[in-house]
Amino acid sequence: MADGRLTREDREQIAQGLAEGLGFAEISRRLGRPTSTISREVNRNGGAGGYRAEQAHEAARERARRPRPRPAATPEAPRAGIRETEDSLTGVLVASGLTRMSARVLACLCVTDSGGLTAAELVQRLRVSPASVSKAVAELEVMSLIGRERDERRRRDRYVVDNEIWYRSLLASARFNTDIAEVARQGADALGRATPAGARMRAMSEFFEQVGRETVAAARRYRHLLDL
Repeated sequence: MADGRLTREDREQIAQGLAEGLGFAEISRRLGRPTSTISREVNRNGGAGGYRAEQAHEAARERARRPRPRPAATPEAPRAGIRETEDSLTGVLVASGLTRMSARVLACLCVTDSGGLTAAELVQRLRVSPASVSKAVAELEVMSLIGRERDERRRRDRYVVDNEIWYRSLLASARFNTDIAEVARQGADALGRATPAGARMRAMSEFFEQVGRETVAAARRYRHLLDL
């Protein structure tokens, strides 16, 4: 048949082939059907010793009349490439200095359409312990890489990423650079700017102060692009 389904005549030939002691491969060649189709047909209808063409055909017609259940709707339908993207992003984040668990959590959030998951959902998706997720989200929150929202309907917190996480991350990095610059400046004063150690600390202070200024400027340019 055009749709690939077995006909009554097909099933009669299957029954005849079985009666002759033929294997599934030989029957499939006679019918011009895949061997897997023949084996599935026979096994679901009594096996080689109990296969009856008429009963098998009626069973197939009954199955065809039954309404097919619709798959349960899911907020995040799996898509091709999502696992590869998540793994690649995790590797880059680990190389940047994040712990592997924190990198996995951030990557998982980034590749979800909703951009937000509860701790329980992260545990289920990553197949790790709740303690591992708790430690990771704490690290990411300190670095301003994720946010937290309260889902009042489910009375749970959701950890979220949005287009502004990188803006907040840049600002957090700028504050870090500014703090290093200030500590280095104080160190240069304490050690004496004329000493080799003091001069080294002064150069360190100037470097991080400049990096901090440029980071803030980059964050503001990025924020401007988001507002366009």
